[in-house]
Amino acid sequence: MNAMRNFDEGKSPRVPAIVLGRGYTGLGTLRSLAMAGIPAYVACPPGDLVTRSRWYRPLPGNVSWDGEVRADIDDVLHALPFPRAVMIAARDDLALWLADLARGPHSQRFRVSSSSREALEILQDKARFGEFLAWTDIPHPRTFTVQSRADIDDIPFQDLDRVFIKPADSHNFRRELGVKGIWAETRAEFEEIWARLDAQGYKVLAQEYVPGKSSDHYFIDGFRDRDGNLKAMFARRRRRIYPPDFGNSSYCESIPLAETGAAVGHLTRLLQSLEYRGIFSAEFKRDARDGEFRILEVNTRAWWYVEFAARCGMNVCRMAYEDAQEAPVAAAPGHYPVGAGCVNFYRDLKSVLAERRRGAVTVTLGQALGNWANAHHHVFRWDDPRPALSIVWERMGRAGAADGVMRAPGKSGERL
Repeated sequence: MNAMRNFDEGKSPRVPAIVLGRGYTGLGTLRSLAMAGIPAYVACPPGDLVTRSRWYRPLPGNVSWDGEVRADIDDVLHALPFPRAVMIAARDDLALWLADLARGPHSQRFRVSSSSREALEILQDKARFGEFLAWTDIPHPRTFTVQSRADIDDIPFQDLDRVFIKPADSHNFRRELGVKGIWAETRAEFEEIWARLDAQGYKVLAQEYVPGKSSDHYFIDGFRDRDGNLKAMFARRRRRIYPPDFGNSSYCESIPLAETGAAVGHLTRLLQSLEYRGIFSAEFKRDARDGEFRILEVNTRAWWYVEFAARCGMNVCRMAYEDAQEAPVAAAPGHYPVGAGCVNFYRDLKSVLAERRRGAVTVTLGQALGNWANAHHHVFRWDDPRPALSIVWERMGRAGAADGVMRAPGKSGERL
């Protein structure tokens, strides 16, 4: 708490950090830096969730930058009144941009802990990732790149459990369409969906669905420094998800690394083969057919639950800050609390209620209440309540707006 107080008062002489991100991930990144007493500014849109935090500070001077990489980005960087700063990405596309920045003319002034662009593109582009994994012994779901209608003929639908359409660029796909993936029950349905997406310019692939429950998803989060040393590895298990199938964890729990089986070794070799540097968060799913941990994806930047990791002693944002300046990176403690939970309350409530409606209850309401009472909350903090309160206020506003719509005969609806 003293570190946060010093941060609040602006007493720290340390080089500032600039968070490039918004929403939950941007907020978690900012709070993680505040926990380490690192002064930080945020480049995000006006009115974003991050701006509600007590630790939020907009970029100083006459600079107006929402964090997007635009045509006049060089002018923006020149106008920033910092002799030196560390930049930390909370989005895939910004992580790629920072990889270029780290090797460009601004590299001495704006420091970054980043892998090469090539390594990031392999991990971010799901088609390239699938092709890369095919040359390794790392268990993964069968993946098929689809560049033309002819490629669909080569997908062995009859041999696969279930198939879904997955974007090569998940960030833009989800931002524009609002989903992470789309089920395709038959080859004909796949062709129809692919034709629509292809006409809109989306690059997609077919991936075998790894059977199992939401609680069969495991995550290994951490940090690998410039010398290839793993300074943090933190394992957690998803307990519930919302929306079902292609949503995000609504409740997760820290677990011992040993519970992830061979996944730790597979991930370590993957990062080593790519000479990876920086923050990572890898997702695995335990296959219900054979118990194998199959890797699904690797995030190459801060992620939704990055603050939860920091609360458990695994502050990867602090590590990225140190590594960017080529300073010694203090390793995380050898042990972290096991059984600690983190809940996104609004989504988890919807998850529990949705399970009840489907008749597929995995947790009673009483058990969920026990989880919520003892868990870290994804957004709410007693010492920084405004972000959570702003979400509650927004939800109430939406509910009020819905109540203000009345249906009239022959009309789609009028607001009264």
